[in-house]
Amino acid sequence: MFNNATSKNQSVIEAKTQAQYIAFSPFIFQATVALQELGILECIDNSGKAGIALSDIVKSCDVSRYGVQVLIDFSISIGVLQCTNNMYHLTKVGYFLQNDQMTKINFAFNQHFCYEGLSQLTQAISSGKPEGLKVFGNWDTLYPALTSLPKKTRDSWFDFDHYYSDHAFDEALGVVFKNPPKVLVDIGGNTGRWATKCLDFDPEVRVVIMDLSQQLAVATQNIEKTGYSDRFTAFPCNMLNPKQEMYQGADAYWMSQFLDCFSASEIITILQSVASAMKEGNKLYIMETFIDRQKYQAANFSLNATSLYFTCFANGNSRMYNSQEMLSLIRETGLKITQQIDHVGLGHTLIICEV
Repeated sequence: MFNNATSKNQSVIEAKTQAQYIAFSPFIFQATVALQELGILECIDNSGKAGIALSDIVKSCDVSRYGVQVLIDFSISIGVLQCTNNMYHLTKVGYFLQNDQMTKINFAFNQHFCYEGLSQLTQAISSGKPEGLKVFGNWDTLYPALTSLPKKTRDSWFDFDHYYSDHAFDEALGVVFKNPPKVLVDIGGNTGRWATKCLDFDPEVRVVIMDLSQQLAVATQNIEKTGYSDRFTAFPCNMLNPKQEMYQGADAYWMSQFLDCFSASEIITILQSVASAMKEGNKLYIMETFIDRQKYQAANFSLNATSLYFTCFANGNSRMYNSQEMLSLIRETGLKITQQIDHVGLGHTLIICEV
């Protein structure tokens, strides 16, 4: 549907067709929402290879014949459904929309968190502030607001945030604990998922989470449930505060999907603070998803779209980065990059630094 072909090898008809998809893209999204919420996609999916007639969809979903007809006609146009001998089936695209976990999480994130506020993207670009966040309340940036969001909105955000990191954590554990740290500081630890993984993986490690107080409250509660509180320390911080003190005495520092939440200048400030606390032999692990280190076009597309989420909702000045830009920022702080591991999990890169 969306083709990044250059004008040199894309026909006029192909280019104009793609332009129409863009022009009507809100209809594509909202029609798919309706298909899901009315149970039409599930009904057709459950029919299997045999497919299902229009009248049976109407009866099963308790939706008017008119309502079902306009939705499925449009869905055929956008490649979600197909009709053979008056029987309706999911296409491969429809199957992924209905059954693929990644697609479902991305879709819910955009439906419940992003959709309404994205109308403020132009204003966010102009002002350099997360103008879309206003739909949720009077907040300057997203992160202090997370625990106050409506449940469905909050859950869709955390599901989106956790899905990608969760797939990378198990692989990263083997790297970090190859030479086990006694004390590991998780900077921007959020709800404590990585900290819990570490505490469960190594019965000797102590983990410190440095984060905003709102996130620490959630992380502390989650870790208490695991029984690991005796090896956990909450360290409230604001990494953008130039007077922020770092936790001292750690063997390793960890940042997962953290630096992409900040502008280039802010990243330098944060890394300088971490570097100042590190001693010879300490390691800093930075795990990020870089636009230029992805295997598939869909991943590249999704990350560039996610940059606009940062613009409109997070803080107005952060983004998903290219690896070379991030490596340059790291080197600018004087940190030495000792290893780079690509394709961790679903597309993360793990960068290991020393002083």
